[in-house]
Amino acid sequence: MSQNSSRPKSAADRVAKWDRRYTADHVKNIIETEKPIMLQNNTASTDDLVYHETLTKQTLNAQGVSVTDVVDYLSFSRQVWAKRRRYAGETLNIEVATTLGKWASRGLSQSVLEAIRNDVYNIPAPVGPV
Repeated sequence: MSQNSSRPKSAADRVAKWDRRYTADHVKNIIETEKPIMLQNNTASTDDLVYHETLTKQTLNAQGVSVTDVVDYLSFSRQVWAKRRRYAGETLNIEVATTLGKWASRGLSQSVLEAIRNDVYNIPAPVGPV
């Protein structure tokens, strides 16, 4: 074992390594290489978000929600959308139930929140207690 590998790297060593890696040219090359993929991913993600926001607005109209409350319901919907991208299965169901409870405690209608969860995202309620 070499003498160098037995001691931990100092903060100065780590900063120096970072500084060598993140030169302007290096970062520019990475961005130029990855930008088409990043743009494609962002476009798909934004299209999906807009689609779900539109469905949410349609659900809110069908439920007769006041225009003044739409912003809060859209915030709930966006949080569900983000959780749907991060979690799956029963974990997703529990996360969404927790988020639904949070927004219901802020005064939003439980039935409207459940309609968004069910009709827009097709996410069932969790099987067990939350």
